[in-house]
Amino acid sequence: MRIRLDGTRAELIDALFRLRLSFTVSGVSRAYPDRTKPRHWRIYVTTHPREKT
Repeated sequence: MRIRLDGTRAELIDALFRLRLSFTVSGVSRAYPDRTKPRHWRIYVTTHPREKT
């Protein structure tokens, strides 16, 4: 699954941390500046369901 995250750098770091608690993160794009909001960025995260043990 590919997920788009928008926000400040602190919000993006927090969201990545929370995503990694439930999903396996296999890729993260570079940060792209948000054209409509200053100091906001967007990234794309590729995730997979976490394997059950």
